[in-house]
Amino acid sequence: MPLIEIEHVDGIATIRLNRPDKRNAMSFALLRELHAAARSLGRDRKLRAVVLTGAGESFSAGIDLGELGNARNRWFAFWELLRPGPSLFQRAFLAWQELPVPVIAALHGHCFGAGMQLALAADIRIATKDCQLSIMEARWGLVPDMGLTRTLRGLVNADVAKELTYSARIVDGNEAQMLGLVTRVDADPLAAALRLAGEFATRSPDALLAAKRVIDAMLHASPRRALALEKRWQLKLLLGRNGRIAWARAKDPQRPYAPRQYS
Repeated sequence: MPLIEIEHVDGIATIRLNRPDKRNAMSFALLRELHAAARSLGRDRKLRAVVLTGAGESFSAGIDLGELGNARNRWFAFWELLRPGPSLFQRAFLAWQELPVPVIAALHGHCFGAGMQLALAADIRIATKDCQLSIMEARWGLVPDMGLTRTLRGLVNADVAKELTYSARIVDGNEAQMLGLVTRVDADPLAAALRLAGEFATRSPDALLAAKRVIDAMLHASPRRALALEKRWQLKLLLGRNGRIAWARAKDPQRPYAPRQYS
């Protein structure tokens, strides 16, 4: 059985974590499949949006602690932490933040630890009101190390990030929305995410890419670089084929966009 399932419909890819018997706990093999899937999707110029979800009763209950008891896995984890550059654990999640299309996470059941860090790598998070969410690593004497310093930045104030990380406490979807961990609450997050992805698919894929890069620069780059990036992307859009199609669609709304030109 595949550890993730990928479904493509009208340019929208739905990525489903597929370990329902384990509440989609993140095994090392699942992390590798996530990273490979993100890299493959990033090369698809016809892709318009991605929705992340989980099979069964949970989005993801976090890292598979049973795997950490395996001596070979523990040595692998130590090597990933010691070697230069981002670890597999960081690459598997930051790859979703770096995708050139919008990424929406549909959250239900449990969203703990590594599951929470995957959700934070999405551009938008939609959760049920009774979804349970937690930055849970402190419960196991660990620190979040899957790109949290990138993905949590700009979502909550530093004191809130510290309180949630120090305590490892569980919040429901309503409180998570109030704190800024999730974008909004919906009774059916997957359906809501697919509707939103469909709305995004009516816009120029290059304009969405540019918006994602510019807004991320607002959070992670210097003000000077972010301003320069605005200009650079606007110039590319004005010169690009989908920019011309966007203007033409004012008279002919049914005219389709071309595959994404930029990456």
